[in-house]
Amino acid sequence: MLKRRELQDCQVLFELLVHPDVFPFVRHQANSYEEFLFLTKQTIEAEERGEIISRTILDEWGAPIGTINLFDIKNNAGFLGTWLGKSYHGKGYNSAAKETFINELFYELAIERIFMRIRTENVRSIKAAEKLSYVTSINETEASLFQEIHSGKNKYRLYEISKVHYTFHTMLSQNKEDVHQLKKA
Repeated sequence: MLKRRELQDCQVLFELLVHPDVFPFVRHQANSYEEFLFLTKQTIEAEERGEIISRTILDEWGAPIGTINLFDIKNNAGFLGTWLGKSYHGKGYNSAAKETFINELFYELAIERIFMRIRTENVRSIKAAEKLSYVTSINETEASLFQEIHSGKNKYRLYEISKVHYTFHTMLSQNKEDVHQLKKA
């Protein structure tokens, strides 16, 4: 489902990235294949320095369909960014990728907090974030961070996934599944 970023995936990913429904919402925008290749190389190097964690999202046949990243890592926290090619929207790939990535971040890489800044005009992503029981809106409680992300022209909503809330959600989900299995028996 996820793998480390590789330059060999750049051609396929770039073709997915430039779709007009995808491109405006991607953090590192590239206007040419060569620029995307360069940005991917920089991403790989930044991960080696511990500044970012980046994975390629794969479909069930192992084809690259998007990326998921943790940017601006400081104090065991960072900003989540993800994008999928337009033809993969609404098919469950984003949810599955997030779950796998969040598990890796919290339980293998010692991340404690994941922030999500979502542009106010990206209604699809806002609705998706607000459906998740382990996501908390922190526009008011993290006022200084909220002000910091609004220093540019774009306006955002700010959310957090804490390791504590996510772990509780995971345990609760497992308990519900256990009860369901007992009822079937």
